Formats: sequence, C-alpha cells, structure tokens
Amino acid sequence: MIIDTVLLVASVALVASAVAVAAYAVVDTSNDPPAYLGLRGLKRAQALRDHALWAMLEPLVRWMAARARGVLGARARSHIERQIVLAGDVLGLTPEDVIALSLLSAGCALGWGVVYGLAMDRGPLFVILSVPLGTALPYLQISALGQRRLRRFQDGLPSIIDLLSLGLSAGLDLPGSLRQIVDKSSDPSDPLIEELSLVLQDLSLGKRRKEALSQLAARVPGESVREFVSAVVQAEEQGTPLADVLRIQAVTSRQRRSVRAEETAAKASVRMIGPLVLLFAAILILIVVPMAMKVGPELSN
Repeated sequence: MIIDTVLLVASVALVASAVAVAAYAVVDTSNDPPAYLGLRGLKRAQALRDHALWAMLEPLVRWMAARARGVLGARARSHIERQIVLAGDVLGLTPEDVIALSLLSAGCALGWGVVYGLAMDRGPLFVILSVPLGTALPYLQISALGQRRLRRFQDGLPSIIDLLSLGLSAGLDLPGSLRQIVDKSSDPSDPLIEELSLVLQDLSLGKRRKEALSQLAARVPGESVREFVSAVVQAEEQGTPLADVLRIQAVTSRQRRSVRAEETAAKASVRMIGPLVLLFAAILILIVVPMAMKVGPELSN
C-alpha cells in the first residue's frame, strides 16, 4: 500500500514537473514581431488588410509559430517552404505559421469531434478521426492551391508568349514587352501577371535575364515554363531572333496544353468507373431489396 502511494506521488510529481517545464518554455519564448519585408512580407501585409479573419488570427498564429520553431527539421521545413512558394506565398505564411495553423485546426477539429460524438452518441471514433484530419487540412489546402496555381499558369502561358512575340516584332525588347503585358492586365492578382511582375522587378534590380528567368522556372516548376525559359536563354546566348523563337514556343505550348487536356479527360473517364459502379449497386439494392422483402413472406405462405 505504501509502495503504491509512493509510486502514485512520484508519477504525479513527474507529470507536474514536465508540465511546468513545458509551460516555462512556452512562456519564456519571445514572440516574433511581424515581418513585412520582401515579397512574402508584402503578401502578409496585403492579406491583413483584405481578410478580417486572418487579421484576427495572425497574432495568435505568430505567437504559436514562435514556439513551434524547434519542432521542424530542416527537411520538413524545406518541403513546406516549397509548397508555400508554389502557392504564391499565400497569406505571407512561413513554415512555422503552417505548423501553427495545423495545431489550431487540430484543436478545432477535436472540439467538433467531441461535440458531434456526444450529440450523436457515436463514441470516440469521430474524435480519433477528426484530429489527424484537422492537422493535415492546412497543408492540404496549401498544396491544392499550389497545384491550381501551376495549372492556371501553364494554361495561360501560350497567350502570354504570343503577346511577347507581338511586342518583340513591334520593336520592343523583352522587358518592354513584359511591362506592356503587366500594365495592360485587367487582373493584377493573376498568377501569370504576378510572376511576370517579379521577373520585371528582378531585371530592374540589375539581375541578368538568365538569372531572373531561372528564378521564374524555380518558382513555377512546370514543363511548359521550363521550356519557355530554356528557349529564351538559348536564343539570347546564340543570337537567334527572339520573336521567331517565341512564336515557335507558343505553338509548342499550345499543343502541349491540348495534350494535357486530352490526358485529363481520359483520366476522368477512368475515375468515373468506380462511382458509377457504386451508384449502380445502390440502385440495384433499392430495387431488389423491397422486392425480396415483399416476395419472401408470400413464398413462405
């Protein structure tokens, strides 16, 4: 009895010590001030102006991000950083902010799972399933946004190449043609216009054309983008007329877009087989089960 009491007291003391150390680490961690430098900082400042909900959550996210800094390893941080860049630096997030959002989402999902489980008398199953789903939700949304942004960029690239070719044929240089496209655009938030604006900013800061375009290919790692950048760089190095090269590149990009659309349509038809089979099985059950329930008693009589 005495031994059990001692073990219980020791366990409680150990747990209390761990909680105290964790609480001290959380409180002692300094809160990072908001950073509004660079492209990501501009995106964060704009998001704070445009989204009221994000403006309310941002101080809490920043506070949690400062305390989650030691959780991320170098590899995980690099991977999350890559997804944020592909998503166009959405909300000006950092990898630590994504971890903080995942923790907040997990907490909200846990609360929803507990309330739903108690209201519907479903047991702990929804609680167990809701936490990992809530944790992964911010990352999945950022990844999906990056894929949509890349697809939109690749679909609009042939038209941009055509406009660049027209500008070069009219006597403009490449930066002048890019500036005309950016200035005349009706949607500054379009991914194409945003990336072309970044290329112009890099060129205005004194970067070489090859370096600015290589950074574009790194930010938007699509096959069509890589071919466009490679064609422009090779034309510059070999002295080939850039307007002719871009005209050929526009045709190639358009053909590649058509092939990609055909592949997507073919995959969609294959993916529809499973839902159609399930729908047919459900209809069959709705028809057969009532007939069996009606005919069964008649046969027994």
